[in-house]
Amino acid sequence: QVQLVESGGGLVQAGGSLRLSCATSGRTYSISAMGWFRQAPGKEREFVAAIRWSGGSTDYADSVKGRFTISRDGAQNMVYLQMNSLKPQDTAAYYCAAGQARQLRLGPYPYWGQGTQVTVSS
Repeated sequence: QVQLVESGGGLVQAGGSLRLSCATSGRTYSISAMGWFRQAPGKEREFVAAIRWSGGSTDYADSVKGRFTISRDGAQNMVYLQMNSLKPQDTAAYYCAAGQARQLRLGPYPYWGQGTQVTVSS
């Protein structure tokens, strides 16, 4: 099993920045990719960004490209999501996911964190 714990969410004004963190533990050797997803009230969960542990290749949703940056620290088993130029439409619960994703944005991601809330005020 792999355990994921997100942190760093909060309330920020439009145009501001936040950095989300995801701490991984357990059988992390079984992971080849990690991703961030989000779900706003009344909407389906959507892909935000993902990264491969080996090589560091990344993928981003068009809605966040150029504003968000995903990164990893293999030594610390951490994944980060730097979010800049935040917009009210970025408001959602953000979830960290991990797995052997064959495709970064499609997964599969069998392991999920509990989520951290991001609220962007206008």
